Amino acid sequence: MKNKAALVTGSAIRLGKAIAMALAEQGYDIALHYNSSAEAALKTQKEIEKLGVSCELFQHDLRNVAGMSEYMSQVKSRFPHFNTLVNSASAYTQATIENTSPEIFDHQFDVNIRAPFFMARAFAQIAGNGNVINIIDNKIAFNQNNYAAYLLAKKTLVEFTKMAAVEMAPSIRVNGVAPGVVLPAKTRSKEYIEWRIQGIPLKMQGETKHITDAILSLLNNDFITGQILVVDGGESLTNTGKNAGDFDQSKI
Repeated sequence: MKNKAALVTGSAIRLGKAIAMALAEQGYDIALHYNSSAEAALKTQKEIEKLGVSCELFQHDLRNVAGMSEYMSQVKSRFPHFNTLVNSASAYTQATIENTSPEIFDHQFDVNIRAPFFMARAFAQIAGNGNVINIIDNKIAFNQNNYAAYLLAKKTLVEFTKMAAVEMAPSIRVNGVAPGVVLPAKTRSKEYIEWRIQGIPLKMQGETKHITDAILSLLNNDFITGQILVVDGGESLTNTGKNAGDFDQSKI
């Protein structure tokens, strides 16, 4: 019970799992959150326990914000040394403004901002000190209307991260990590990934280790709060927009 403990939302699969595994390798006990991925959660739990730390499963539908204080209390009861929250769970629906139904809008905001907001609030009330890390997206640098509700929610999460960092200081530090092309959906083709890489200055696809190393860096530096660490090979730096220096005067 001397270890630190972390709650990672959506940690049964994909990036959430990678984050939980990386924290476990650093000696953190893991409160593994999942909603419907029960089978995957059990498998991940066994993998984490092989690293020599404790791992308990905590199921919760993140849309149920009314139950988050009780949920957080359960985690704290099992892990009295609980001091880290990683809001990793995400909902991702591609839809333009025109094609965004109220149902799509509500789901994107429920999971991508409402849940992290109330999870962080409950963490501050129950844990009292430590760190909150919000997983965002490097799309925050753009105005990709093809992901209207999703991106608006993530941009709001950026502002919440900064606001919470002010309110929850000095006992709690709040930061964010914005990944780029790391774990694309399985439906993405090899050709699509190669096309995306051409728009990345470092000309490479990221790995989950790039994200987990960023998280560990933020956790280990106690003079950083309210910051968004973009880990995307420089992709978010590439949109310069039109400017006079690029204008071809010969076409006048």
